[in-house]
Amino acid sequence: MAVLKVLVVDDEPGIRSGVTRILKSFQVNYPFMDEDYSYEVLEAATGEDGIAITEREKPDIILLDNKLPGMQGIEVLEYIRNRNSDTVVAMITSYASLDVAVKAHKFGATDFIPKPFTPQELKSSIENITKQQYLKRITHKMNEEGRKIRYQFLSVLSHELKAPLNAVEGYLRMMQEKQSGDLIEDYTIPIERSLQRIQGMRNLIMDLLDFTKIRLERKDEKIEEVHLSSIASNAIVTVQPYAIQMEVSVLQIIKSDAVLMADPTDLEIIFNNLVSNSVKYNKPGGKAEIIIDEDEKDVIVSFTDTGIGIKEADRENLFSEFVRIKNEKTRNITGSGLGLSIVKKVVELYNGTITVDSVPDIGTTFTVRLPKKVKITS
Repeated sequence: MAVLKVLVVDDEPGIRSGVTRILKSFQVNYPFMDEDYSYEVLEAATGEDGIAITEREKPDIILLDNKLPGMQGIEVLEYIRNRNSDTVVAMITSYASLDVAVKAHKFGATDFIPKPFTPQELKSSIENITKQQYLKRITHKMNEEGRKIRYQFLSVLSHELKAPLNAVEGYLRMMQEKQSGDLIEDYTIPIERSLQRIQGMRNLIMDLLDFTKIRLERKDEKIEEVHLSSIASNAIVTVQPYAIQMEVSVLQIIKSDAVLMADPTDLEIIFNNLVSNSVKYNKPGGKAEIIIDEDEKDVIVSFTDTGIGIKEADRENLFSEFVRIKNEKTRNITGSGLGLSIVKKVVELYNGTITVDSVPDIGTTFTVRLPKKVKITS
């Protein structure tokens, strides 16, 4: 339950007590809101007291009479707006001349409540203002989150791309200056290393794009019936060239022809990341398996490999953003540190879970459980 502070500034005690009484047990809730809203009422009899309380309590809503002893309501409103306050102000007055209305609108008053007002009129106004406040908070939160993610995106991108770009540039200059000879065969190793660096940069950019898509918006979401065996087959085809290079066999074991209502792109992110990892962190001659099964409530997909494994101490932060396990065995393996955090976020969007079991030098199994009846969260 969220509580909004409402400050009523009026020299009539009956108006102040009436607002307090009406809003004391009043609540606002709409399906699009993530929580109910109730109200705490503060009272001020003068404009000066209203400003003092506003400075101290930072109310969310002010119900402001214009005709006040001393400082007038319009002056209070002007003062609040000059302070760049996010407080929503509604004027309550029986002297609402056209001139007052124009000035009030100019200084940002969102509503006029005529005196005397009925409980329903007050509730209706407060309800509308609450919706405005909610939408303003959500917009602000999204903007802040967007700025944070964009900064993080650019920081990681510039940092992670700097080293491989310098390496590729060095190899190209070596070839341009013919430092190792005149034949293309003389540069086989630099070319291979350049291609590896370029592939690493490509993977980083794709991971970052997936990351920002999951974090920032899901407007293009397309929910449809998806056969997990099809998603698994596509993931295997995608990783196959790398698997051949790594001498790793990738198998699909279908224990159940599981079907989910989901966005295929989301499932591709899960499968592509986990299958890629099962090859990337494997050993020459190793094996990776995708096992698809289901029980009464969930679809269960296991991604098993015979690779280098993960130490228990490294599993704690395994799904954190921009975290990579660094040791002697992973030193030459490229990655963004985003893949598993992206997978976890997608799984949680479908109210699912992901767990990991691993034994160093034996192998690792990631198990994803997705409810058959999915309520997608955002």
